[in-house]
Amino acid sequence: MAFRGAVLRTSVLAYFLLALEVLIMISPFAGFFYAAFNPVLLGLAGSSATRWLTAFYLPHLVLPGDPFLVAVRVAGSVLTVLGLALFLLGAVQVYLAKLLGLGAVTGGLYALVRHPQYLGLEAAGLGLAVLWPRFLTAVLWVVMLEVYALLARDEERRMLAASPGLYRAYQARTGRFLPAGLARAVGLRSPARRGLAALGLALLALAAPFLLRAYTVRHLTLWSRGPGLAAVAILPEDGPLMAHRMEDLLALPQVRDRLAPGRAQLVYVLPREYVMQGLIADTGGDWRLYQRHRTLGMITGWVFHPFAHLRGGHHHPAGGAGTAEGPVRRFIFVGVEGAGADPASLFAIEARRRPEFLLDAQVHDLKVLDLQDLPPGSGWGSVPAPVF
Repeated sequence: MAFRGAVLRTSVLAYFLLALEVLIMISPFAGFFYAAFNPVLLGLAGSSATRWLTAFYLPHLVLPGDPFLVAVRVAGSVLTVLGLALFLLGAVQVYLAKLLGLGAVTGGLYALVRHPQYLGLEAAGLGLAVLWPRFLTAVLWVVMLEVYALLARDEERRMLAASPGLYRAYQARTGRFLPAGLARAVGLRSPARRGLAALGLALLALAAPFLLRAYTVRHLTLWSRGPGLAAVAILPEDGPLMAHRMEDLLALPQVRDRLAPGRAQLVYVLPREYVMQGLIADTGGDWRLYQRHRTLGMITGWVFHPFAHLRGGHHHPAGGAGTAEGPVRRFIFVGVEGAGADPASLFAIEARRRPEFLLDAQVHDLKVLDLQDLPPGSGWGSVPAPVF
């Protein structure tokens, strides 16, 4: 039984390590983490049957202009903070009771539900699945729910063996993960209905990411010219800029000579100091966030100010977003293999993307400020990265 409990707890720890990938990747420990974790991601990405697990289903690079996607992202932060707070409050109750010799904890949060710490971690896990939205994170969150259910049942079995009368009375007036009144109102006091509800929740949690991904792709700020060539704006307000300047930009000799007929390309349009550009391509050490040594500030900003960093919350030391002649934008060109005629297919899970070159230009008169060829991969090497 002790071995089973260790396995279950190890499964939960593995989930949170994956869900906290975004925190680890901006820390100085990123290299050690990915030395062990990236082979798993690459193994999954190497098969068409499992590649979807490494893909993302919500915006992480682009600033969502759609109110629903904004609300989902904010909900992720709220769930993460509230879930962790609930877990910590429950832990304080338990360990304070042990320290003071108060016996079994049945008051406070434990008067409402029997496992508030597990409930808090489940809520935080769901929030993290929004904050770092790989399909793999969503799948493992469903696994985590079952792990916590098994742990809760095992703990209750042991408590019943130790104090049958007292614990049965406690079970009668509380719910396992929901308050008893709410569980009774929705019919979850019945084991059969609890099983159906758990199955329904698991199916919803697995289907929702696919629906969210399709919704996200439909609401990206896109410009396209025929099949196989499209541009996506990091900032929604750059939509008019793309509409008026992309054709002229593509006609520049430096760009035109690099556009091979029949080869699909995706162009990212972003501020030159955009903090997340290292996930698109390796544009230099300034954008490999694990080298910035401001991990704590990035983490708190990512949770409490979810859109500030997408607007250039961390500025490039070399300068700002424009010149005296007008705004400057960075255009990162990415070759795409396996895309169809629809511009949305450039974001398909099965498509293969490879950075090719970047161009910095003053957008009013299209003065070229910089032009660089790019290596394959991103600022994190071969780690599968977000597409949008």
